[in-house]
Amino acid sequence: MEKYVITISRQYGSFGRLVAKELSEQLHIDFMDRDIVEETAKRMNTSIKEISREEEDTRSKFAYRSYPFGLGMPDVRDEIFLVQKSIIQDFARKGSCIIVGRCGAYCLQNEPRLLRVYIYAPYEVRVKNCIEYFGMTEKEALKAVTEADKARESYHKKYIPGFQSDTLNSDLCINSAFYNIEEAAELIKQAARMKFGEI
Repeated sequence: MEKYVITISRQYGSFGRLVAKELSEQLHIDFMDRDIVEETAKRMNTSIKEISREEEDTRSKFAYRSYPFGLGMPDVRDEIFLVQKSIIQDFARKGSCIIVGRCGAYCLQNEPRLLRVYIYAPYEVRVKNCIEYFGMTEKEALKAVTEADKARESYHKKYIPGFQSDTLNSDLCINSAFYNIEEAAELIKQAARMKFGEI
């Protein structure tokens, strides 16, 4: 069977990762999400904590230290992006897979069989999800959703030329407020079959 790739971009608190995990189980193919960070830390010879902090904090002093990563860039975040892009492309070369986040659709734009999915939900639904499923307080949830939205928009605008919105860069958009995790995964699976044929 010919290889295919599904990328999932998602809003924080919309259950995008859980949908990707369910889809992975339904299709019996691998998915990559947080393990991108682990592999990045390994390739850059630093800690997962440092990579995570650098991804999340755009004001981190870590970005401006002299850093022996070899590319000579003034901003370590740029090097992290290039390393993660390489990781995503390497993973996709191995066979059919699902990539979650980190501008996956852009990194794999030359893949001939690519389905780009965006999972979103209303702000108040995502806040509720963070409280009920992630155990956050309301204050923590409001802050987490707001800051994640800003950070992800900034990240996409920095690394995707001409970026306007995830909806315009996707083949399928799913409002997870109206579907449970299994149903959302099923929608993606059906879309993949329509685009790629039997999978």
